[in-house]
Amino acid sequence: MVEVFEALVKDAQSVLPKEYKDLGDLTLIDGSLIDATLSMYWADYREGAKKAKVHLGFDLNHSIPRKIFLTDGKGDERPFVNKIISPGQTGVMDRYYQCHKNFDQWQESKRHFICRIKAGTRKEVIRHNGLLSGSIVFYDAIVLLGTKGINQSEKEVRVVGYTVDNKSYWVATDRFDLTAEQVTLAYKLRWNIESFFSWWKQHLRVYHLIARSEHGLMVQILGGLITYILLAIYCYNEFGEKVSIKRVRELRIKIVNESREAEQSYQRKRHRRSKDSSLYQDSCYATS
Repeated sequence: MVEVFEALVKDAQSVLPKEYKDLGDLTLIDGSLIDATLSMYWADYREGAKKAKVHLGFDLNHSIPRKIFLTDGKGDERPFVNKIISPGQTGVMDRYYQCHKNFDQWQESKRHFICRIKAGTRKEVIRHNGLLSGSIVFYDAIVLLGTKGINQSEKEVRVVGYTVDNKSYWVATDRFDLTAEQVTLAYKLRWNIESFFSWWKQHLRVYHLIARSEHGLMVQILGGLITYILLAIYCYNEFGEKVSIKRVRELRIKIVNESREAEQSYQRKRHRRSKDSSLYQDSCYATS
């Protein structure tokens, strides 16, 4: 089923329009917990509670999920970055993924990142970049992150600081080709994966447990992702739109109506065959 999902992702990417081309090939990365039952022994989380965790890569350019992994609820999210993004792609992540050693390793493997970092992270400034007047960006510099001899990054990274609604954000990246404003936009678009999780859970109800085994739950989740991608292709081909609950409801009504019509047609044909059979039998009795 994984192969079906991956093949469908490729098909969707060839059909759906590509947004934010100037930002490059962006993949939003996040994890989501799934409430499990106590009988799901493999789904370790904490004493008295069981949870599984989905590790998802969301193709921002085409607005579809593209990579999925499943672990117990305690599964660390950071090791999955290498599995979710390929060389040349850019992973957009929240500050939980901050790890200076990983920043070095990702650059070494040509995997790019735009990752929020803690405000108090130590920065050894190598040089400052110029700022635009009136921009939300108040900081743009090439730095080494962390404390020397302890956790300092070996490779240079770019740190962009900006303010939205009186709240400051700090983002580390190796995308030296983007403007500071493009970096802030790319990070703000990370919210799209949160919106996807919320919509997907609410309207497709994929977290209503049917399976209990790890394999069974993975199949259930893949089924939900495949459904979403098929909806994305359908909504674009039919209406030139993204997935919406309006179109999903219309499609459900259409399927119900077509199923009802098919059942009625079947019953009419069955009744007609039964009537024809009775007439044939009557004619046989009459001639005998």
